[in-house]
Amino acid sequence: MELVVEVEDADAITKSALRRLADDAGLPAAELAHAESTVTEDTAEALAVLVDPFDLVSRVPGVELQQASWSSERIEYDPDSPDWDLDEDDVAEDDNGG
Repeated sequence: MELVVEVEDADAITKSALRRLADDAGLPAAELAHAESTVTEDTAEALAVLVDPFDLVSRVPGVELQQASWSSERIEYDPDSPDWDLDEDDVAEDDNGG
């Protein structure tokens, strides 16, 4: 599964992530300070605080999350570009019933 998102308001994401961190009473002060610094510097980290991969798939029948990881990069997304067509691997999986 791959997810592409367009961030329209990075400040709103950062503020929301900071609120979520502040509401986490179980987070030690040193960890909180580090997390606040991280989400302030990187919108992808702020988004990671707000989006839980388990929550995304937990109610989907027949799906059990085995592992989740984050990576991000800034790109110019053009859905009409041929570069955004299915990858060869995706087509091969679909052809084989995957």
